[in-house]
Amino acid sequence: MMETNYHKPVLLKESVDGLEIKQDGVYVDVTFGGGGHSRAILERLGAKGKLIAFDQDEAALANAIEDERFTLINENFRYLRQFLKFYGIQKVDGVLADFGVSSHQFDDPERGFSTRFDKALDMRMSSRIHTSAQDVLNTYSEADLKKVFWRYGELKRAAAMAKAVIASRETGGITTTDDLKKVMLKYMPRHKENKIMAQIFQAIRIEVNQELEAIKEFLLQTPQVVSQGGRVSLISYHSLEDRLVKRFIRTGKFEGEVEKDFYGNPLAPFKGIGKMIQPSTDEIAENNRARSARLRIAERL
Repeated sequence: MMETNYHKPVLLKESVDGLEIKQDGVYVDVTFGGGGHSRAILERLGAKGKLIAFDQDEAALANAIEDERFTLINENFRYLRQFLKFYGIQKVDGVLADFGVSSHQFDDPERGFSTRFDKALDMRMSSRIHTSAQDVLNTYSEADLKKVFWRYGELKRAAAMAKAVIASRETGGITTTDDLKKVMLKYMPRHKENKIMAQIFQAIRIEVNQELEAIKEFLLQTPQVVSQGGRVSLISYHSLEDRLVKRFIRTGKFEGEVEKDFYGNPLAPFKGIGKMIQPSTDEIAENNRARSARLRIAERL
């Protein structure tokens, strides 16, 4: 049975519609979570269809679906191709990804993802990840902390914040949410405290889980596993994720010069389908965490 503290899937109909599901097709949901997107895909599959799901968080296993057409793999989606090959699957008809943190992870105080609870800072999406948020804050060099805050939090005062974290180690370091808030207080303008703190948490969380590296590795594997005419349906929650998705769909790369054919057209493995889709005002009113979601759909050429 699906746990009630997993969020209602964002852009559920739009993302599943985008896959143009064939009844006998093979599909992958690489961010299983509470299983909402997976259930919607299974509803559209026939008896011969197949759905493979990934989730690195052990807590998601409690939501596994009892269906012979369904397989749940407790691994990071950066290992997509490896595990599909292990299960004898060379090509699939579509892949859905809903990046970011699940509501379950945000709402569990012991996981240390949320600024709402004064708990130990952890932020690991899987217990198999060795580096926690505490490790980042208490062992990284000043230069590395500055990079984390600047690259992943896009924080203007990244250098000063890094220096403050280093200074805090003289009095015991940072282990809890409140410890971090106290150290960062002077860098948060009034009425912007929540926004800046969310950016700080985002930066540390991305570093702990190597989120952007995992997304890059995953995207680079999709041309190899998605059949010609197959679809990818990709939901991002902040500009760092969306930039990677947008550029990959357009060019098949993340940086550097775009390769072009004789006529000057980009040699990309996918073509974008329609425009970027955002949640409706009704969906945002019902689920505030949907407000920053961006859905991009592409088809394998």
